Amino acid sequence: MSNPGPLPDPLVDTDPTVTVNGTVRHFGQSPAHTTALEWLRVNGLTGAKEGCAEGECGACAILMAQTDRAGGARWGALTSCLVPMAALDGQELVTAEGLGTPSKLHPVQAAMAAAGGSQCGYCTPGFVCSMAAEFYRSDRQPVSGATAPGEPVGAHPETGPNGFDLHTLSGNLCRCTGYRPIRDAAFSLPMADDDAFSRRRLTSAPEFRSTFLERDDGIFIRATTLPQAVTLLAENPGAVLVAGSTDWGVEVTIRAKRAPLVIAIESIPELNVIHRGNTEIEIGAAVPLSQIEAVLGDRVPLLAQLIPQFASRLIRNRATLGGNLGTGSPIGDSPPVLLALEAQIVLVSAMGERVLPVAEYFTGYRATLKRADELIKSVRIPLPGSNVTAFHKITKRRFDDISSVAVAFSLQIDEGVITTARIGLGGVAPTPLRARATEAVLTGQLWNRETVRHAAAILESEGTPMDDHRASSRYRTLMLSGALLKLYAQNSASPEVSS
Repeated sequence: MSNPGPLPDPLVDTDPTVTVNGTVRHFGQSPAHTTALEWLRVNGLTGAKEGCAEGECGACAILMAQTDRAGGARWGALTSCLVPMAALDGQELVTAEGLGTPSKLHPVQAAMAAAGGSQCGYCTPGFVCSMAAEFYRSDRQPVSGATAPGEPVGAHPETGPNGFDLHTLSGNLCRCTGYRPIRDAAFSLPMADDDAFSRRRLTSAPEFRSTFLERDDGIFIRATTLPQAVTLLAENPGAVLVAGSTDWGVEVTIRAKRAPLVIAIESIPELNVIHRGNTEIEIGAAVPLSQIEAVLGDRVPLLAQLIPQFASRLIRNRATLGGNLGTGSPIGDSPPVLLALEAQIVLVSAMGERVLPVAEYFTGYRATLKRADELIKSVRIPLPGSNVTAFHKITKRRFDDISSVAVAFSLQIDEGVITTARIGLGGVAPTPLRARATEAVLTGQLWNRETVRHAAAILESEGTPMDDHRASSRYRTLMLSGALLKLYAQNSASPEVSS
């Protein structure tokens, strides 16, 4: 491994700065664990609000310039209540105050006012920022036959005639106005003009830079090279690693946790790439889920089914596969899918790299084989994939919810025979797990109702589901068997799998 490069002098603060609404502002003497929302409000930018303080309501949404695949920039919305302000050192932000003024409203603000999309106004700035991100999406195009403002839901209920994708707002909640006028406002927006925000997309976003911040409540360091990160981790094995900070942010805001040392790794090049080969795809541990979705598209169908069901767009703009695996949670969305894909995890430390199958990674409740001096570098997914895949996430809400049960299927069916079967489960045991017994029963059998019914009964017995506030043990058991029956109903007539 190459030289780690210069690390910040532990006695010297790098004086973090951030550009907000076109003005460079200094971090000042704020505590190291200050969230972006707290910092903005203390500095007089009170448009962003704290609603849930855990990234579920969108009242705190702001915009950040992010480098796109073409080398320019795109405006991405994020939840400012979760990200540490120090993690935005050197970045460029826009809040609702920066989009327009009372005398010259931004088109999104004007549309919300005209459609009656605001009542108490608490959630409105967050909605406006999320809508602005979609307003400036470079590939947004008109869609014929889509639902027009004020009309009943049509053939494309979640896309407006202006190409506006309503899923952009899936992480924004309104408690008093109702969503119809907000939808109407979104669907009435014109295509973006050649304004300052449009022109900003022509040049790349600011690069992340080395950051060192020491305060009474802890130390924040951004490592910009992999050797830096593993050296710091070897010397401080108890440090908290963050990329998107969508999980650690909740620990800070809801549980008031403070870590002696937080190391940000989202800017490390090796953790931010996606390699697409003929035999495997390797995804950097710090690549945001929304970027994975944009780059890979349907290349890995099971992954493409997972991502839209993972939290909200606001969260996916920062959340990563590495972070979801790093928590070791038995109800994380990605582990069942990665288990069904037979993915591998690449771990790295100052001692070098090692590769583990995801199926061996989890050892107990929130416990894994990752050592304290290691970080997750990437996830490898073998190719080609199977021809029958599905991700069933059983929740109380359609989107933006934590699963009660998650089931990922990856079956290869040739001429009506199941040649391989891989099934990943979440929420039914202290760890995510493979449904090995069910896989064995399916493999080599005809893809028919008799086989599926027999295997569904086996699937019911996989795991050790428990009763909690999300679901009962019995309910979880029934959902397991029902998932396989549903998979058969959806795929039994497919010409790709029939003889």
